Amino acid sequence: MHEKQKLQLITATALLAAMITIMTAYICHIPVGINGGYIHFGDALIYIGAALLPQPYALIAAAIGGGMADLLTAPMWVPATLIIKIMITLPFSSKDSRIITCRNIIASAAAFLITGFGYYIAAILLFGKGSALLVSLSQSAIQSLGSMVLFLVLGTMLDRIHFKNRMFPLSIKDKNNTVKKQ
Repeated sequence: MHEKQKLQLITATALLAAMITIMTAYICHIPVGINGGYIHFGDALIYIGAALLPQPYALIAAAIGGGMADLLTAPMWVPATLIIKIMITLPFSSKDSRIITCRNIIASAAAFLITGFGYYIAAILLFGKGSALLVSLSQSAIQSLGSMVLFLVLGTMLDRIHFKNRMFPLSIKDKNNTVKKQ
């Protein structure tokens, strides 16, 4: 990998981490329950990052962005968030020249299960007994469904302007492992 490519990826990772933090902590941040939890749609940017960036960079952006948001708003959730946000990036792939792919649509649905069960387990560990699974999953459903819809809208818009190819022209490879040119 060239130094210019590394710099682009590091810069994009930092920008995404900052956008994830702001979107999660302040934009559409809806406190719920008495346990310090909240609903947000910042996961949409985690999904975008996971579809744009190679996995190590996406993991870092998700962990930093989600962790910083919790540090600013609900610090007791930081350890769980670091693990969960890393895990929701794993089903996504950045190997296609597009953001919205069949795999990434399925991955955004899988993120619902990871988020719901992850925070349910975290609530049990934090508070000694879990809040009702149905309540935990319904809150996660709102957050994950909203994030999925926003991911699909933003990803479709970015795909229409060929954002990924413009942003990372040297890192997008086709199925034959050759660099795609625009």
